[in-house]
Amino acid sequence: MAIRGFAVCTLLLIISQATVPCLGQAANPSRNNPSRDNRASGNRAGATQPTAQPSTTSATAPQATSGLAGTAESNGEPSEESQPRMIVTLPPPAPVTWHLHDKILWAAYVVLAILGYVGIMMALSTLRKIDRQTAAATDASSAAQDVARATLLIAQSMIDSARPWIAITVEPSRIGENSFNVMATNRGRSPATITQTLGHVQVAIDESRLTGIPEYRPDKQAEPPAPVILLPGESVAIKRFGRDDLKELCKTEETLKRVQSWEEKLFLCGKVIYRDLIAPPDDQFHETTWCCWYIHGRQKSGLVMAGPPSYNLHT
Repeated sequence: MAIRGFAVCTLLLIISQATVPCLGQAANPSRNNPSRDNRASGNRAGATQPTAQPSTTSATAPQATSGLAGTAESNGEPSEESQPRMIVTLPPPAPVTWHLHDKILWAAYVVLAILGYVGIMMALSTLRKIDRQTAAATDASSAAQDVARATLLIAQSMIDSARPWIAITVEPSRIGENSFNVMATNRGRSPATITQTLGHVQVAIDESRLTGIPEYRPDKQAEPPAPVILLPGESVAIKRFGRDDLKELCKTEETLKRVQSWEEKLFLCGKVIYRDLIAPPDDQFHETTWCCWYIHGRQKSGLVMAGPPSYNLHT
């Protein structure tokens, strides 16, 4: 991170240095006055040209002079060798001077570059912190939701464990032979009040031929007819059935003969509606459905629990 910051600062210094105007170019007067440069160059060339040495003999001097003059004036034009050679030497560049305005501008660029870099770093750090805080808040909300669901499940399980549960069983009746009692027993931890009992009778070949939803109707033979309060562990008979009641339930002789010959089966179904005494008013009614199969024998008969799961439900 420190190396990257140093590289960014160096790049900004180079850019700011390039923006400072070159004052050395304006300080060179030779570029604005070329004629003056040419005259100075000519003077320097004439000054550096060597002077002719005097000859030792007077005879050779005229010949040399006449020879040079003849050569220079041949064809009426001066020769290339007689023209002077000019060497232009430029003065050294003047040192660049920074004015106060340029120094302040360069310092301002540097300060702005540093402030921009620091601001970017702070913004990135803030964004990282916000990201971490958002992730932590999301995790906390998910954990809170899980805790709330677990608390709700625990509370619901405590309520369900404390509420009454009516279970249905079949017991032989002590009144007579081949007679049975359908018993309702409170298996819960709070008292319950049975408010209504419904019944349904159906004849079918087997359990798979039963209708999906039975049509329950008020059971006139249900016992007891009035509401009954059941404490935890108490039981009460809600229906009595005997061998003598088979003919009344079959309604026709053909149906009675098929049931007696096991060609078809007789199913006794029912529903118990009860109320929880300690639950809130909106959620204190529950239901229990049951189904029994009557087994006809030559001398003895039986009644056992049977039926598909949709006929044996608890709410």
